[in-house]
Amino acid sequence: MTTFYHSTRSADDSVTSKQAILTGIAPDGGLYVSDGLGEKTLDLAGVCEQGFHDTARLVLGTLLPDYAADELAGCVDAAYGAQWDCEAVCPLTPLGTDWLLELYHGPTCAFKDVALQMLPRLMSVARAGDGRKIMIVTATSGDTGKAALDGFAGVEGTGVTVFYPDGKVSDIQRLQMVTQLGGNVAVCAVRGTFDDCQGEVKRIFADRALAGRLAERDVVLSSANSINVGRLAPQVTYYFDSYAQLVRRGAVAMGDEVTFCVPTGNFGDVLAGYYAKRLGLPVRRLVVASNANDVLTDFLTTGTYDRRRDFHKTISPSMDILVSSNLERLLYFASDGDCELVASLMGELAEKGAYTVPAAVMDEIRSTFSCGRADDEDTRETIRDTWRELDVLIDPHTAVAKHVLDSVPADGTERVCLSTASPYKFSSDVLAALGEVTDGMNGFACMDALERLTGTTAPTQLSGLRAGEVLHDDVCDRERMGAFVESACARVFL
Repeated sequence: MTTFYHSTRSADDSVTSKQAILTGIAPDGGLYVSDGLGEKTLDLAGVCEQGFHDTARLVLGTLLPDYAADELAGCVDAAYGAQWDCEAVCPLTPLGTDWLLELYHGPTCAFKDVALQMLPRLMSVARAGDGRKIMIVTATSGDTGKAALDGFAGVEGTGVTVFYPDGKVSDIQRLQMVTQLGGNVAVCAVRGTFDDCQGEVKRIFADRALAGRLAERDVVLSSANSINVGRLAPQVTYYFDSYAQLVRRGAVAMGDEVTFCVPTGNFGDVLAGYYAKRLGLPVRRLVVASNANDVLTDFLTTGTYDRRRDFHKTISPSMDILVSSNLERLLYFASDGDCELVASLMGELAEKGAYTVPAAVMDEIRSTFSCGRADDEDTRETIRDTWRELDVLIDPHTAVAKHVLDSVPADGTERVCLSTASPYKFSSDVLAALGEVTDGMNGFACMDALERLTGTTAPTQLSGLRAGEVLHDDVCDRERMGAFVESACARVFL
């Protein structure tokens, strides 16, 4: 069976999931969606009897059915193998009366590994027999960059270019990127915000002149950001797998609803939960947790999305985003596939910086989604209290989610807080939140101090960075990003 994908902004041109994954973004700037989402649901009883790998094969086979079963089996085995430091891949652990879903046991210690260990494998299968070379172009607010670099480094016929906002990621996040080995990788800091990076990447994808010049070298561009359906689909797995873990622990009975609280800026992680619900997962609520850049909280509260606001640099930098790209997919589904409406709203966002969603669409969205926010002080208090009261060490993004979840009245439903990164990726801020003085200390000194203070151990993937050599020191203005991509293509694909 083949499920066809089309743009959120037009249903005129359909592609297979393999084509959608290779392309990344639709030609009109929209995101690829399938109207078949939810037509087939997963066998929940079967899911609860199997492990992460089998669930991944089932989820991907449902969302990407033009991949053969043996192709997906090979992708899953390679993506979730020895590079993970936990056999369960994404273990569920107690968090007081709630649950913590640990998504940071992969090679770069962030939830992005779940998707970005899979995406290169999906792309390799999809491009079999295609002589063209692929340059992955990605903007990162911190975690996607390293995860993409790690996933695509050394992949034959593929290069990867990563842009990150200069001075707006943690020391450890920056070092993870600038020490990356591989002859097919390029990394560049951009003077500006993540939204500047992401906006320019979208413009680069729409640059037909650039595409023409690259085509002369048999090079095409694609994305590893969560706008790519190949990034989104693998993340659905851990929602089902966490439910299976709850059932096996006896915390819920089969069919009981569960609430998930998700720290998010670009809306991809929580959208995967919505996809899971459409595929039959019993979800009571999806709680969107925002930091001080609370454009999503305001949207869910008022029905108006307005990026015309001050940008705040926070201690949860991966959420420092004002343009949440994946929200476009939710607008499509909540409006019952109204491409004309979605195109109009995205046009208003581009031209005016804001749009207001019809009341009926907002009612549909609010039937599943709730929201809340946490500023930096809330975040620090939550890190401190969670350690002192529960003996659980969490990173700032997870703390945002826990603060928001704690503000939601309990209704007897089991609740899962998604933990998106190792606290050691943000050692300085976590250490400061625990009351320690960090002035004059670099990221590794903070890492060592955090180990001594808490008796926990930093992942070797992070502690080993101190021996790494800085290989990428490029910095550019937003306007030069396209030229950097073209130069990277020339170097990687000689």
